[in-house]
Amino acid sequence: MTTRRMILARGLASGLTSLLPLRAFAQNTTLAVERFALWPGAAPGSPTPAVADQWVKRSPTGAADDIAWPHVATPMLTVVRPAKPNGAAVLICPGGGYARVAVGRTGGGIARDFAARGITAFELLYRLPHDGWAAGPDAPLQDAQRAMRVIRAGAGTRWTVDPARVAVTGFSAGGHLAARLASRSGTPSYTPIDAADRLSAKPVIAGLFFPVVTMLDDGVHVQSRRELLGPHAADPAWQRRYSTQLDLPADMPPSFVMANADDSAVPARNSILLYEALHAAKIPTELMVFEEGGHGPPAPHRDGTPIPWMDLFLAWSRDHGWPA
Repeated sequence: MTTRRMILARGLASGLTSLLPLRAFAQNTTLAVERFALWPGAAPGSPTPAVADQWVKRSPTGAADDIAWPHVATPMLTVVRPAKPNGAAVLICPGGGYARVAVGRTGGGIARDFAARGITAFELLYRLPHDGWAAGPDAPLQDAQRAMRVIRAGAGTRWTVDPARVAVTGFSAGGHLAARLASRSGTPSYTPIDAADRLSAKPVIAGLFFPVVTMLDDGVHVQSRRELLGPHAADPAWQRRYSTQLDLPADMPPSFVMANADDSAVPARNSILLYEALHAAKIPTELMVFEEGGHGPPAPHRDGTPIPWMDLFLAWSRDHGWPA
């Protein structure tokens, strides 16, 4: 029998940001949206032959902007501006198993939910290693680091954003990217190109939702490992290097981790491994593991009461100084 939970899990298996019917989404369809290229010219390390941007509909009957990108030549930021910004900002890293990036062009439900709360939301369309970029598995990290710096460069001028109040969230494979950004923000991944690159890439808070974490066999999401590491997928040294639960820095930002016990796509083991590593490193962290929900937000209770997972994240974040 097909249940609502099964339908939700199928729809979220490759990403999240463009289809969630969050409470604020329907009420905020007129929020100002801006979309622009992340780099002033070509992204670093362009492949030969050159890659071309390509998107596909995620479902034949889906909404016009319910799309995913199997090839990305031009990394982009889509900004959803609050009607009454409170100065906080969040970079959103969508999923797709590193095989594609599941994000639209007009601001998805999660971005609009953040904006409804006064938080300026930035959705990231990032490059994929399989397109042959010189940085290989670090091409997505280059885009995430650049995105944080671009947000801070426009803080107070281009956007009503406090540069000291920029968080990151990530979903599925985007959770892996967000965790790498949080743990590797001080490690340069590209040669600086302008004044923005003198700014910090470190988020103040990380929200990691049903994330891909490990590239080791224990809990691995095989597709993400294959797509991220390519010909090095079976190499133990590469697996360790790109496992985000390993070698956490002492200044890793406070990190909220969420998963569902019945996730058959990305095992909850990923979230548990990351939580254990964060806790051992004495980095402020909280882990939420819900009974049901598959690869997506937790399913409602049997009486239909929704689980306020976003409110839980924001309440915990406030304990650590964000978004306030």
